[in-house]
Amino acid sequence: MSEATPDQDALAQRRAELRAAHLVPVDDRPASTARGLHHTALVSSDVETTIRFYQDVLGFPLTELIENRDYPGSSHFFFDIGNQNLLAFFDFPGLDVGPYAEVLGGLHHLAISVDPQRWEQLVARLDAAGVEHEVHSGVSVYFRDPDGARIELIADPLGEMYGHHVL
Repeated sequence: MSEATPDQDALAQRRAELRAAHLVPVDDRPASTARGLHHTALVSSDVETTIRFYQDVLGFPLTELIENRDYPGSSHFFFDIGNQNLLAFFDFPGLDVGPYAEVLGGLHHLAISVDPQRWEQLVARLDAAGVEHEVHSGVSVYFRDPDGARIELIADPLGEMYGHHVL
């Protein structure tokens, strides 16, 4: 498959068209029908490895570990990521789900908001744990979890990204 160099001007024009057609000014925007993100569920190859990473390295407390109702023998477990939001995982013992892959409709990355003082401590914890990571703009750190999912810890306030209001 060959990759053509995208026309950057055409892509910028298309974004401008989409903004004009669909972005409602904040004062005119209706309230969302949702009340928040209950949980995002990822797939884990090993429950204990995932717990040690998310709880011990990142400091997200494990809140529950139950059987997955949809796949007998599978675990469904949850971590508190603040603001009454959960990060959940499934394991699928005996089912070859293959390695992590970024695909259309799949996860590109999960951005988790953290307090700026905590952000610096978490970057240090990633260093101490030997987790490869990349810092961007002094407020974002990107890394991969034990199964390859890309995670971002961002110190910008909720609803902002690099000083730009997105909510």
